[in-house]
Amino acid sequence: MENPAVGLTMIGLVSLLCQWIAWRLRLPAILPLLIAGILLGPVFHLLDPDALLGDLLFPMVSLAVAVILFEGSLTLKFSNLRGHSGTMRNLVIWGVLITAVIGAVAAHYILGLPWGMASVLGALLVVTGPTVVTPLLQTLRARKHLTEILRWEGILIDPIGAIAAVLVYEFVVVGLDDGAALSTFLLFMKTALVGFGLGALGGYAWGRVLRQHWLPQRLHSFGTLMVMLTLFTTSNTLFHESGLLTVTIMGVWLANLRGVPTDPIKEFKETLSLVLISGLFILLAARLTAHQLSLLSWPAWIFLLVLVAVARPLSVWVCTLGGELNWREKALLAWISPRGIVAAAVASFFALKLEKAGVAGAEMLVPVTFLVIISTVVVQSLLSRPLAKWLRVTEPPPSGFLIIGANPVARTIGLALRDAGFMVRLADSHREEIKQAQMAGLDVYYGNPLSEHADTHLEMAGIGHLLPLSPQRELNNLAALHFEHLLGHGKVFRLATQRGHDKRHHQDLALGHLPLLFGKDVSYSQLASLISQGATVHRTSLSETYTFEDYQQAHEGQLLPLFCISEAGRIRVASSEKELEPQPGESVISLIFIDSPQQDEALAQAMAETEKEETSEKELP
Repeated sequence: MENPAVGLTMIGLVSLLCQWIAWRLRLPAILPLLIAGILLGPVFHLLDPDALLGDLLFPMVSLAVAVILFEGSLTLKFSNLRGHSGTMRNLVIWGVLITAVIGAVAAHYILGLPWGMASVLGALLVVTGPTVVTPLLQTLRARKHLTEILRWEGILIDPIGAIAAVLVYEFVVVGLDDGAALSTFLLFMKTALVGFGLGALGGYAWGRVLRQHWLPQRLHSFGTLMVMLTLFTTSNTLFHESGLLTVTIMGVWLANLRGVPTDPIKEFKETLSLVLISGLFILLAARLTAHQLSLLSWPAWIFLLVLVAVARPLSVWVCTLGGELNWREKALLAWISPRGIVAAAVASFFALKLEKAGVAGAEMLVPVTFLVIISTVVVQSLLSRPLAKWLRVTEPPPSGFLIIGANPVARTIGLALRDAGFMVRLADSHREEIKQAQMAGLDVYYGNPLSEHADTHLEMAGIGHLLPLSPQRELNNLAALHFEHLLGHGKVFRLATQRGHDKRHHQDLALGHLPLLFGKDVSYSQLASLISQGATVHRTSLSETYTFEDYQQAHEGQLLPLFCISEAGRIRVASSEKELEPQPGESVISLIFIDSPQQDEALAQAMAETEKEETSEKELP
């Protein structure tokens, strides 16, 4: 394609289509992106990345991988690994070594590669990566400690695998006759010194800048991105490919510093990371040639089988010896090891250099790597959930609540649900509301719940219901549509339109199939008005002698039933679709209120505030 603008636009549109397909089919986006790249490149010859970007291709790949790893490392908090840090540490050290050795031996004897190239391929294919592990974990719903182990491994193993591949690559290029062993050892020491040194120094120094607010809040995210990229390029200048380790250490350091506001930083890079990941997979897959694909005969498939069925299970078994994991949990860890963007990027980069150097077998590096990536993503995405259920290592059926909003209405209802024993998580992008919810002891997510960052970092384990309780009407509607795909029909609700706003009902046509939360006449403004007037939420147990009708009569109808909890602990949500009809032995959670002369005034004020919220939301850039 001769016109770069047309080529880049095409990549963007195809990326959007692939992301939508992945969302609809609940698959990691890497799969449709790689297929699209292969179709655009070697199949139909519509895209030639080398001609499109020229010498800028691999610098762009390198910087994009750095951004992806840094964002992932910002989520790595040591507190999440309490009790299982040993397993994770073993996986990223001994697990890497075992996988690399088995991969190298298999590549030599099965693929017929020289020992040098076999070692490069074995080292390269130890990586998994957050871009493929995280989407898989979202649908897997495995036990929390298993999820944390896999997430940490996916992020930390990327720079370790890349560095291991660099060391083996240097070993192959230098050659055994030129003192390659000593050279490789010195390279490793330089990498560790530069990566850990610059990463820790950068994380500490920039953490102080953020904590002391030496920059205005609006520059925190942009400043962090530029400092990270500066450290990455500086590290790579001091020693080749040490930058990935540097940015990972910097991100982990920032994530575990107290008082450092990292949430806005992570949200800033969400769209950037989405664009980079999508574009990279398409570009790298499009660089494949028909000749390379023709090299994937039966030995390549046997090599893949050895990696999945021998290398991974053996490394997990060794790395979990003496640990607290049972055989079922170990089996799930042994199954999940999809390869991702770092493997694709580093394979493409090294293949080009090794082919120019005339190293035998270099032409096999890229096609075998992409075979492993596509095969592991497809098979593990399709079978991991059924396997986890069969092994009984999934979380129990989710009964928790994700509440959109952290305002007084959301906090009041959230506290009642929490006190009733249900998991509750509030999501809001207003800092003050989030602080109030945290002070009340509620679990929160600070940020836009519809963002790409939320897709990766909003913990959905245990969440089975969505309650849209934000004053921002459009946010409520979009959240309902977004999470219905994940939670299923009957678990996601919408709020009724305020009285006096019937002309806006046409905007809710896409939500018409969703039940109305708490009934067809209950709007956010009415809830806000009642709570501001002193309405409170109570849980009351019913019996044969004190039925629901008695309960209603006792309050003279001044109550709004919200939830009903059965004797077995199952919860039902009041909605327009089905009345609660609480039975003796069950308990009901209701909003109890008293009419007052100020109620209509409070309702009008709440409606005005809602209008203000919606107007300000539309005015945001």
